[in-house]
Amino acid sequence: MYMLAAAALVILFGMVMVMVIAPGLTRRAFSLRVFGAPGYLDRFGAEAAGSVSPAHAVIGGVLVGWGCALFRVTRTLFALGSRDAWVLGAASVGAWFVADTSYAPLSGHWQNALLNTGFLMLFVPPLWATRGMGR
Repeated sequence: MYMLAAAALVILFGMVMVMVIAPGLTRRAFSLRVFGAPGYLDRFGAEAAGSVSPAHAVIGGVLVGWGCALFRVTRTLFALGSRDAWVLGAASVGAWFVADTSYAPLSGHWQNALLNTGFLMLFVPPLWATRGMGR
């Protein structure tokens, strides 16, 4: 059940990133995370600030798709005790975390690593609790 909730939160977060749910909040949060001030992005002018929206849409769309896949795998294979379901969940979470978080120190955006670590904590408890599944 906890894994389903985590997958649903990924979907919701993706929808926010796509700017379907809270476009103003998404822009302010991005500006705060990258520039340290919620309205700083708007100082670049409408064209430059607007170029961020397509990036949010792509990232959000990927999160929605990943969340839907995790939800379905959890609802079907995970519920049946399939070892493959556990491996799919753990591998996808691990691959996302390493790929996305490793860029943070290189780019100087430690805030992204902090955000990713919080997001990772959604998945650690259910994956840890079920680590022996299907053996």
